[in-house]
Amino acid sequence: MMRPMIASIALCGLMAGTATAETYEVKMLNKGEAGTMVFEPGFLHIQPGDTVTFVPTDKGHDAESIDKMIPEGATPFKGKINQEISVTLDQTGLYAVRCTPHYAMGMVMTIAVGDGVTVPDAFLKNRIPPKAKTRMTEQIKAL
Repeated sequence: MMRPMIASIALCGLMAGTATAETYEVKMLNKGEAGTMVFEPGFLHIQPGDTVTFVPTDKGHDAESIDKMIPEGATPFKGKINQEISVTLDQTGLYAVRCTPHYAMGMVMTIAVGDGVTVPDAFLKNRIPPKAKTRMTEQIKAL
């Protein structure tokens, strides 16, 4: 009698852990609230284990993590043009994302994963196109 009850409690505990993970949708747009060539939303604050799905709402876009602008130990990702990509972000920290063909036009977004995330000193010191840098500076003000 005790063994089935323990198994049920353990199973509920495991299911509760997976039930808390969220999925967020980010649209890749030619024009949105923040202007032209944007991710919408441009900033997300999520928890480790959450998934972000990038949807090419308008054609000609992709989503790619920006080299040296993701947490140490995090796995980089790169989607294909006109294809949806879903990524589960497990590493706490700040992630910068770009649309490769429209990076110079400022098509970037920022994702903060976890609580108490701060902006690393070197985050905006990489070579970043001016319009992208301006948008990222605005996005990280949310932290």
